[in-house]
Amino acid sequence: MALPWLAASVAAQPDPARLDPAKGINDPELARSDFIEHCGGCHGPDGRSAPAALPELRGRVGWLMCTPASRAYLLRLPNIAHSRISDNAELADMLNYMVFVVGGDSAPVGTRPFTAEEVTRERAHPLVSGSLTAERARHVGEAIRQCHAPVSLRLNFPGEKKG
Repeated sequence: MALPWLAASVAAQPDPARLDPAKGINDPELARSDFIEHCGGCHGPDGRSAPAALPELRGRVGWLMCTPASRAYLLRLPNIAHSRISDNAELADMLNYMVFVVGGDSAPVGTRPFTAEEVTRERAHPLVSGSLTAERARHVGEAIRQCHAPVSLRLNFPGEKKG
């Protein structure tokens, strides 16, 4: 059975062959495929999760690269730290695809791509306790204060109605 919304969303993704190699993506096709398979079910294949009550990644996730703590937070999220992608270089590729392609221009200028070594170090310490919502709010608050991220980042997706 064809899913037209999925086909249109996947087709809207940038051509991985045209990615800047400075973004730390060694295999753009695999990184894109990994993102769709491992993240797209919840966050949407193009990073748009709305209206689900999940953080939308499209055009926004790069802001969480602005501090060392928020970079580590992304790597320590349970679905990243416990990912079935066991090769840390492949996981770094997928995360760099998420940040620099799905996140668009949201990463601060000069942001370093994730490396296999960084992934190895941080995924060994997954977030397991406490509220992930509160943890995200803390890192978003820092991105707003320190890096001038838009205040709308506090919402799961632009235009979300709280209450």
